[in-house]
Amino acid sequence: MNMQLEELKNQIGEAERICFFTGAGVSTESGIPDFRSQNGLYRKNLEFSDVISTSFYRNDPVLFWELFKEIFCVKLLHEYEPNSGHDFIAELGQEKTVHVITQNIDGLHQKAGSKNVYEIHGTIKRAHCQKCKNEFGLDFLNKAGLPSCTSCEEVLKPNVVLFGDSIHCFEEAVEVALQSDLFIVMGSSLQVTPINQIPLLVRKLGQIPMIIINKEPTHYDYVFDSQIYLPIGEVVTALRNEK
Repeated sequence: MNMQLEELKNQIGEAERICFFTGAGVSTESGIPDFRSQNGLYRKNLEFSDVISTSFYRNDPVLFWELFKEIFCVKLLHEYEPNSGHDFIAELGQEKTVHVITQNIDGLHQKAGSKNVYEIHGTIKRAHCQKCKNEFGLDFLNKAGLPSCTSCEEVLKPNVVLFGDSIHCFEEAVEVALQSDLFIVMGSSLQVTPINQIPLLVRKLGQIPMIIINKEPTHYDYVFDSQIYLPIGEVVTALRNEK
């Protein structure tokens, strides 16, 4: 085990309240594709941000749902399982106070057993009727061609934060991050705003160790005390082997 991993192991062992901030790099290790890299849209001369937007949903809900399901592989989501990164965080949550701030919308942290999860960008596993507020789960969305409310017949809106929407629970996420005594970013390039401001706020307002684990350097690496450029699974394996 290298020095950085040894130090991380010690920090995790000493911490009582840990906040994890997770991005796509955690989910891709479960085989979930990076949604932004999907090629299906280009045949329609549309960009990811064009389609995954509130305005597109309002203007053409039928095409929106067709492309939404294509991009996010909705029918395949049942096949994905938590990986060692999700499991490691959930296991720590049985021993310590652990909060997870995630950019991911797949629900795999909860499936692994994590309890305190802040889904900043919402969840792909539910949709709601904007008129009567009824909610519907993934099974319903998979069966329905055009997901519509069974009461109002209104076209449902996914519980994913679309471009043009406000992100979820930002203030609560900042609060739990600042209340922690260890802050760990896992698998995020920190390119998405405003969620990438959370590490900056932790550095500015908190006095806690900050570590980033990502395959590649990011523009915000200077914020962290330690940078580990390895796959999540490799890091977790190393930490577990030293227990």
